[in-house]
Amino acid sequence: MRSHSDTKDQIIDAVELVLSEKGIQEATIAEIAQRAGVTDSVIYHHFKNKEDLMFSLVGVYQDEMLDKLVEQLGGILEPISRLSKMVWFMLHYNETNQIYSKLLLFECRSNTAFFNHATYQSVRKCAGNLLSILENGSEVGVFRDDVNMRVVRELVLGAIDMENINYFLGNGYKLNSTTQDVPALVDLLRAMIEYAPARSEQNTNKSERIVLAAEKVFSEKGYNQATISEIARFAGIADGTIYEYFGNKSELLMSVPRLRFSEHMDSLQEVFEIKTPIRKLRRFIRYHFLLYMAEPEFLRTFMLNVQFNPEFYSSEAYSIYQEYTDIVDAILAEGKEAGTIRESVNSRVFKNLLFGGFSHLALRWLLSDDKNAIDKNREIDEIVNLLTRAVEQV
Repeated sequence: MRSHSDTKDQIIDAVELVLSEKGIQEATIAEIAQRAGVTDSVIYHHFKNKEDLMFSLVGVYQDEMLDKLVEQLGGILEPISRLSKMVWFMLHYNETNQIYSKLLLFECRSNTAFFNHATYQSVRKCAGNLLSILENGSEVGVFRDDVNMRVVRELVLGAIDMENINYFLGNGYKLNSTTQDVPALVDLLRAMIEYAPARSEQNTNKSERIVLAAEKVFSEKGYNQATISEIARFAGIADGTIYEYFGNKSELLMSVPRLRFSEHMDSLQEVFEIKTPIRKLRRFIRYHFLLYMAEPEFLRTFMLNVQFNPEFYSSEAYSIYQEYTDIVDAILAEGKEAGTIRESVNSRVFKNLLFGGFSHLALRWLLSDDKNAIDKNREIDEIVNLLTRAVEQV
């Protein structure tokens, strides 16, 4: 127990004791006041209600975690090392401070009032630290610069949530520690956000890389402003290499729709019967997001009342939900057998990344003050690409 001097901190200590013994539902203001050695009226002088007390207790831990995080990251300069350390530390802190973790996960996240409380700003500050690591990695050239790092942040935070849920509630998994999954999670993240290692390419692959680089530059600069040098830079080749495959910029421009329309024709063959594991995975991820978007009332109910409710994980509904999420296991297993998905991919951790990331993104969509400012379709496209890249054999 931390030592406190003033009355407000004494009350917070009492809240921690009572909640650890009785839980939020059974705890009363009178009992908290008795443990703190004050009257009920003194508590109401400092806090609005029991809910405010709970949020404030979480805030004490959250501030402590932020302070310790600065210390943990001190002296670590390389972006992937900073990212790995932050993921490890957040999991470790949640595991070793379980009253904080359980309150934040099962009580605060399911309470819309929490998102207007001062403690939530501290939670967002932690999320901001994670975003800074990701964006700094892009700035120094370690991470890709064509990735929406805000979306990556939500995937990471969502995966951490799901790791904690699995740890506390079991859900059929026996985790000795959430930190045991850090290597598997970081492996997926690196595949998402790091540049692919240099490798010898067949001519067709190098040609396609040039076309994709041209597509990006043409879309951003327009045909007239785009230069061969800039396209070469995005493709990671010398200027002269482009002319080994394309006679001029005009021919390169026409190669963009030729490539895309060819892909569209190939995709049409699998519209009604998808056979490729990677395409199955892409279709599943997109379907999952669009399914919930089409049912906004259910989305809000599930996000705020079901997913962070411990009772859900022992219900019949969860068994059905597991059957649904286990489709991902089958797709990944099929892809590993076909050699299109990396053998090292941990299916359970990947599902945490997918379904946890979905939860964080969906909550952001639901709670946004300006919902029209969020391009959901673009973010879904980003998610599909990121999660596919995380597992694909290159």
